[in-house]
Amino acid sequence: MQQTLYLGISALSGMVIAIMVVANTLLGQATTMGVSLLVNHIIGLTLLSAILLLGRRRPAIKGPGEKAPWYLYFNGLFGLAILNINYVTIVATGASLAMASAVFGQSASSLVFDLTGWMGMEKRRLNGFKVLSLLISGVGIVIMATAGEGGSFKIGYILLSALAGVLTMTQMVLNSTFAVYKGAIRAAQQNFIGGLGGGALFYLLLQRTATIEGLLKIPSLPPLLVVAGGLLAVFVVVATSYVVVKIPAVYSALLLSASQVLMSLAIDTFFFDAFDLALLIGALLMLLGMAGNLYSDTRSS
Repeated sequence: MQQTLYLGISALSGMVIAIMVVANTLLGQATTMGVSLLVNHIIGLTLLSAILLLGRRRPAIKGPGEKAPWYLYFNGLFGLAILNINYVTIVATGASLAMASAVFGQSASSLVFDLTGWMGMEKRRLNGFKVLSLLISGVGIVIMATAGEGGSFKIGYILLSALAGVLTMTQMVLNSTFAVYKGAIRAAQQNFIGGLGGGALFYLLLQRTATIEGLLKIPSLPPLLVVAGGLLAVFVVVATSYVVVKIPAVYSALLLSASQVLMSLAIDTFFFDAFDLALLIGALLMLLGMAGNLYSDTRSS
């Protein structure tokens, strides 16, 4: 029952990530990408700080408060690179192809975590059935990565999106490890502190004029566009911090990946009047491969 809950949260997180990435990109187009990052992190940090203040006497919110490795405190810096890469690739290729490319990076890095036990993940072995299931998922990823508008294969943007996927999965694993020491809410708060500090330093030093001009546009924008990315980011960071170490990273990545692509397909279809059958087939193959992995675990337990 618990594993079903964890898998469900992973799938929901993937859907929310797809919506969040598009919301961040739209806010970046209306202002600048730096403004999008700063606004989202300020909103997220404010909300998480309020939750910690109001729930400071609740152990589930306060967390264990144990001493954590120093490098985990800088995990939020990954968001600076991820947000900018997502912005570039979505504007250039559309949400579906960008998400399809990113999921390859997520899935590849999650497999490395599971096989090596790197970054605190439980080390797991593969059997023949799991290898076959992963190959099926891999075919789905390749189909998605080679799909896109007009069937174009934009290798540079695909590699960039794959890098964003690797960074995203790495950040999730580190967030989840940090949550073991500090609790999910406090780990998420530190993530936003690191991202906000790094982003403010980067954009105000290198893009000061554009960032200030973008910030001045905020009052004229729809409130939902301004707050959506930050609120959704809080859910994603907290949810993934809670579940990533509870299930094999490859399952988490495949669920996150498939749900991201399915949601991005829905966004492209209903909001941008675009649909790609190859992406849908690829996502379904990924789900089929993941189901094979789950069946293998159930049969061996």
